[in-house]
Amino acid sequence: MAVVCFMVTMGLYFIATISFLAYLLRRSEALSKVSLAITAAGFVMHTLALVARMVGGSAAAPPSVHEALSFFSWMLILVFLAVEFRHRIHVLGSFIVPLALVSLISAAALPDTVPTLQPMFRTLWLHVTLSMLGTVGFAVAFVAGVMYLIQDRLLKSKRFNVLYAKLPALDFLDHLNQQSIILGFPLLTLGIITGAISAEFAKGAYVSWNPEQTWALVTWLFYFVVLLGRLMVGWRAKRAAYLTVIGFAGVILTLIGVVLKSYGTVS
Repeated sequence: MAVVCFMVTMGLYFIATISFLAYLLRRSEALSKVSLAITAAGFVMHTLALVARMVGGSAAAPPSVHEALSFFSWMLILVFLAVEFRHRIHVLGSFIVPLALVSLISAAALPDTVPTLQPMFRTLWLHVTLSMLGTVGFAVAFVAGVMYLIQDRLLKSKRFNVLYAKLPALDFLDHLNQQSIILGFPLLTLGIITGAISAEFAKGAYVSWNPEQTWALVTWLFYFVVLLGRLMVGWRAKRAAYLTVIGFAGVILTLIGVVLKSYGTVS
């Protein structure tokens, strides 16, 4: 059942992505309602897939990258639906849903399980969950940054087209960018701490300074500086948008490092 629900979810997210991208270019608001309905249906199927996998799997089994990416995609859609319910920002789906689809396709391309010697499974599950939640925060900040830069360029060039009319105000996007970092950074911090505890139990060292751990710490430091700049120095608008776009690139590189390490040794 989990596999069927997962494949149906991927199909629904694909259709929703096409529909949301078409919504960017057309003035019809009916497309946004159709896209939202398809996304909501996909989210329900995705939830069923995750629940079925949890019920059918072993409680002691460590999380795989496949499961982490699927959970990341699920959380992205959940955040989008929550923001949509509160603020009615339909165009946000044109950026969030494609990102969730890419994550789900990446999960589908990877094996479901990976051999591991980690004994502290509960700690490892907590590490993965917190890290993914932090990554969701940075992903939303990234999307807000991209939307801000697009809207800013449209304003400066005085291109008041369909996209300009659908994008939120710059102040809202700046606020969304900041709040996403404020929520994501503590979660990533806790994820790094629990990961270090798992490493201590498994290998006898909190940090082994392998490439993915090093890059994760660099990413954490980068967002720490960005957060201080936003809260203490008063960084706003375009600078913050550019920095969050750059920072999310670091997040992606960290995830790639984790995937390469996890599956590079699988025979």
